[in-house]
Amino acid sequence: MYEQNLKELQRLGGGSHLFLFQDWGPFIESRSGGRLAGPGAGLGHGSPACPPRLPPGFLPGARLLWQRGTPPEPRRPRSPPPSSEASAGPRLGLSPRSAMPRGRRGGRVGALEGGREEEAPPAAVAVRSAQWASGQQPEAAAELILLRGIFEIGRDSCDVVLSERALRWQPIRPERLTGDSKYDFLHKEEFVELKDIFSVKLKRRCSIKQQRSGTLLGITLFICLKKEQNKLKDSTLDLINLSEDHCDIWFRQFKKILAGFSNRPKSLKILLNPQSHKKEATQVYYEKVEPLLKIAGIKTDVTITEYEGHALSLLKECELQGFDGVVCVGGDGSASEVAHALLLRAQKNAGLETDSILTPVRAQLPLGVIPAGSTNVLAHSLHGVSHVVTATLHIIMGYVQPVDVCTFSTIGKFLRFGFSAMFGFGGRALAVAENHRWMSPNQRMDFAIMKALAKLKPEECEISFLPFNSSQDLEERRAQGYPKSDCNDQWQMIQGQFLNVSIMAIPCQCSVAPRGLAPNTRLNNGSMALITARNTSRPEFIKHLKRYASIKNQFNFPFVDTYTVEEVKVCPKSNSSGHHPEEGHGPHETASGNCFPWNVDGDLMQVASEVHVRVHPRLINLYGRSMEEMNDSKVTCSCL
Repeated sequence: MYEQNLKELQRLGGGSHLFLFQDWGPFIESRSGGRLAGPGAGLGHGSPACPPRLPPGFLPGARLLWQRGTPPEPRRPRSPPPSSEASAGPRLGLSPRSAMPRGRRGGRVGALEGGREEEAPPAAVAVRSAQWASGQQPEAAAELILLRGIFEIGRDSCDVVLSERALRWQPIRPERLTGDSKYDFLHKEEFVELKDIFSVKLKRRCSIKQQRSGTLLGITLFICLKKEQNKLKDSTLDLINLSEDHCDIWFRQFKKILAGFSNRPKSLKILLNPQSHKKEATQVYYEKVEPLLKIAGIKTDVTITEYEGHALSLLKECELQGFDGVVCVGGDGSASEVAHALLLRAQKNAGLETDSILTPVRAQLPLGVIPAGSTNVLAHSLHGVSHVVTATLHIIMGYVQPVDVCTFSTIGKFLRFGFSAMFGFGGRALAVAENHRWMSPNQRMDFAIMKALAKLKPEECEISFLPFNSSQDLEERRAQGYPKSDCNDQWQMIQGQFLNVSIMAIPCQCSVAPRGLAPNTRLNNGSMALITARNTSRPEFIKHLKRYASIKNQFNFPFVDTYTVEEVKVCPKSNSSGHHPEEGHGPHETASGNCFPWNVDGDLMQVASEVHVRVHPRLINLYGRSMEEMNDSKVTCSCL
């Protein structure tokens, strides 16, 4: 019946109008008389000055949505989109979240959640959809239709269909002769996938006297869109319809669909480091992160850390049962501390002795990283870009990525969890920076690097490592419970003087190293990159460091060697100089004064003896998607 009335609506001649009513369906009136057509709209014959013949009492509640002139003038078709956009699918009628349309003078338009929360009534009888519109995607032909109705989207009255996987709409246009190609573009269908919607609100016009409720305008959908360079963006789609009952049915159906995404968090514990970078973390959270979390309906509990190690002590005792995840707002040091705390808590809950951890258990809650530091290596490696809105939307959408984690231990003692480490130049530069905290972050790091290069000295040490072996036989033996030493005993050893030693389980991408410090490493392939720079001249070593900022191979030097490993042991020689006096006497120096500085995820770790590093596959879940998923996913919209 709906399809027949829709076709008749399109077929009617000049002087036709489309009106919306609360309780009546489309009222189709031609010169031979009028009749009721379906829910949500009414069609009359006449002009704005001479209203059509409609049931008494209903015209004041009607809203003109569509009008045809007499005679109808041919509408000039819009120019088709470029070929690059055509391959990405139809363009959506979306608007930026901040650009909300304004109503009458003295009023404002907002998206406010309302409506009753009881069980949604049965929608229109679900039927298998057919080719209901020209240009429909083949995969949509067999989808189950949940709702169908008429909404105003942009400036067009559209036939809108909500199916199991997508929301599709098409402008209602007068029928044209077959083969009239210049109007084909106007009939193309547009759509948005339901998995990209993260919130729905009722849209109302609120006057100054009506702060909480007002005239209903329709429904606003909040959508996550993929943009260029792995970035995500939040946008809105407004479905305009003045019928309270009509919008209430659609609103509750959308709420029911969103409730079905069980992987999306509903409550988060937020840890905010106000000292990160230029002390901008607080502003970043309250201006960019919190508004999006509120729109998504996520409850938050915010704790502002007051000192180094505060997050660690807090998460040891904090009750986390009511939370779906933990979010860190800060730099790499803050994120590493929170990850270390979550993993330590998991070992404690599992009854493992934390002094000696050989086979750790997985963290129980996922970790979200909001970049608010100076380098943001972890966030950049996870999302492919250091972008606050992108990181926030990954958390809202519930995208989870398992990530490998390293354990650092010395002789008979567990030290900490981490993702990457540097010994030699990298550790010594961080030690200098930590003793000059009074400088601004950028000045401090530049000063530390220049001073470390000026005092560049090699470390005499012995490095043993276990090469990574991903053969099927090795995996089967591990699955049967054999120790690593029995599965692969091909330990290798190198020794000599080294300017820098890097051990990384993640790519370690950042703005100064877009390809990453370890570009061949993945987030969860169960291996680490061991990169050694032997003793060479200062100019050659500087050339090697500069290569990280370019697309050239930074390892194409005779003094640089790379290995893919599972375990590493770094043992400095006893006659080595240890902690150099030119690095100053700061709060991180131990009483012995003979400790070697390590840079572990941007935190300074002082160790006097051998350090044993092991990689543990997929030990923690981080909010984010792999680069392969981001690159393979289709761009839903390119119109913003």
